[in-house]
Amino acid sequence: YMGGKIVGIYFSAHWCPPCKQFTPMLLKAYETIKSENKPFEIVFVSSDKSYNEFQSYFKESMNWFAIPYGIGKNQTLKQKYEVTGIPTLVVVDSKGNLITKTAKKKKKKKKTLR
Repeated sequence: YMGGKIVGIYFSAHWCPPCKQFTPMLLKAYETIKSENKPFEIVFVSSDKSYNEFQSYFKESMNWFAIPYGIGKNQTLKQKYEVTGIPTLVVVDSKGNLITKTAKKKKKKKKTLR
């Protein structure tokens, strides 16, 4: 885990239209949180079908960490957090304990209320 930080584990892929819509919103929120010096990081977990797809999507859209493509951790994380679709943003505390696996839905609801 990342040195006492809250971590958003972002399950996404370049071929997923909802992911491509959500990623810029997540990036904006991430940059705001980082500018406020809050202890938060995001880790991208790719569902891309090739290394080139992963690399392209990550470089064009993201300003955070990523699980290296093809090391086998992606499926383990999906199972651990019961991820059944993408995009999904799971948030864990500094010890890896689940805070929420519906962060993306909560963001949407919050936006609707405004």
